[in-house]
Amino acid sequence: MRNGTTILIVDDEPRTRQGLKKTLETWVASDCEIVTAENGDEALDIAAKRPIQLLLTDIRMPEMNGLELIKAIREGGSDPVVILLSGYSEFEYAQEGIRLGVVNYLLKPVQKAKLLEAVEEALRIAKDRVRTGAMEKIVDKELVAIREEDRLVPQPIQEAIRYIEANVKQALTLREVAEHVHLNASYFSSLFKEKTGMTFSEFVVRGKMQAAKKLLYSTGMPIADIAEEVGYATAKYFITLFKEYEGMTPSQYRKDLPER
Repeated sequence: MRNGTTILIVDDEPRTRQGLKKTLETWVASDCEIVTAENGDEALDIAAKRPIQLLLTDIRMPEMNGLELIKAIREGGSDPVVILLSGYSEFEYAQEGIRLGVVNYLLKPVQKAKLLEAVEEALRIAKDRVRTGAMEKIVDKELVAIREEDRLVPQPIQEAIRYIEANVKQALTLREVAEHVHLNASYFSSLFKEKTGMTFSEFVVRGKMQAAKKLLYSTGMPIADIAEEVGYATAKYFITLFKEYEGMTPSQYRKDLPER
């Protein structure tokens, strides 16, 4: 994740809170930061200032219990992976936790092996969520929709789409692609628009923008190199097009993406 992973431990018992932190500090990766809170209000204050990827919270706490804390954090815009802690085998709490999407439920005193196993699984889930969120942001839903309905698209148009996707680095022209699928350019243009719902030019640009977004996410390539990689001679023109389609510059887009 771009700014590391934050693990928040919330427990009103100081010894438990510090014990959990000490155990995790000797195990987790260096890009993980572990912070603690003694109650729900303090936890919400922390969550308001920084994204929390993993929340370990006691269920029974004064003022605000763990389940109420989960709901409040989510209402504030965060959606951490959650592990519940409890000194009691409370089935009703566990059931409500399941409804809230809690990934694990540990009984106190927490065994070290079970804690590390639960946290390892939770961090994997958190990273999977980040990747999924990034992919949803990168993928052009309209292009996906066309791909999903390709059985309804005539064979020449399917072939044209495959050719465009395979040659994203090239400055493709309508005439070139029409010739590749053995159709008259004018007829190909109208057929393409009819069957895909967008013009040939728009489809090509959308494909290039999607390829650029993947590179922005998965590499550290300079913007000028990405522009060249997706078939634009100048970075200036690429940036103008990207901003037109995405509402921000490529640099801003990269900055907003989560860490891969």
